[in-house]
Amino acid sequence: MALFSLRSKGPVEKSGALSALLEGASIEVMPRTAAKIESFRDLLPAGTRVYVAHIEGTPIDEMVATARRLTDEGFAAMPHVPARIIPDRATLETWLKRYREEAGASQALVLAGGVATVAGAFASSIDLLQTGLFDELGYTRLHVAGHPEGNKDIDRDGGTAEVDKALLWKQAYAANSDAEFAIATQFAFDAAPVIAWAERLKGLGITMPIHLGVAGPTKLQTLIKFAIACGVGPSLAVLQKRALDLSKLLVPFEPTEMLAQIAAYKAANPDSLLERVHLFPLGGIKASAEWLGENR
Repeated sequence: MALFSLRSKGPVEKSGALSALLEGASIEVMPRTAAKIESFRDLLPAGTRVYVAHIEGTPIDEMVATARRLTDEGFAAMPHVPARIIPDRATLETWLKRYREEAGASQALVLAGGVATVAGAFASSIDLLQTGLFDELGYTRLHVAGHPEGNKDIDRDGGTAEVDKALLWKQAYAANSDAEFAIATQFAFDAAPVIAWAERLKGLGITMPIHLGVAGPTKLQTLIKFAIACGVGPSLAVLQKRALDLSKLLVPFEPTEMLAQIAAYKAANPDSLLERVHLFPLGGIKASAEWLGENR
């Protein structure tokens, strides 16, 4: 049976398109949550890309140790490198060298970082890339942040001019870098604005593939809290509408319906920038890994 259209409110059918979209899906952990997992091999397919989130205040030793553990267990560790918590170039170089030499990591998510106060010389991912250190130290894959529903920290008037300008700069940088680039997005809950955003970027001349962020199975109340904190706007209405149905408050929210719609769109538009899925395990990595296994 075919997948439902974007307007469908019916149940979601599993399909080859959804399974294909979930191939190569990545997931995210923090050092403190990773420490509670006895074995990642029991949860994830070998080679899965695992982002290591660097929350302000997390010691770099814990970040490096987590990345090392993931590498040793057969996964592709991708540590976050948040500009605004790095005081200077020397610190950046030290961190990047440690990830390469001690943790065996050759990938990184380069982002500004959601902190109010800039620690030193770097305020944006562009500032980090301009150092040239990622290429000098042999990083082979770099991801940059994308925001399908806008970024209030950059375009404070609600427009897209500054965000678009930044992505175009990164597109030009990627063309001259030895590393492969992709856009990793903030999570969303509605397929329509994501598809519209991806089409708009393509129209601007962006060619970097998009790795779409979605929340793994999570209590609705938890998800709404994260959505508000992260500035997820238009698609928040999807959660608010769901909250009106008391029966749905008793079961975790899952991204299946949204991703089925994305998969149907991608199957019909194989040249779309939407390439892969990235899971934010807001309800726990085990729940997200189980959901991924069931649907992939």
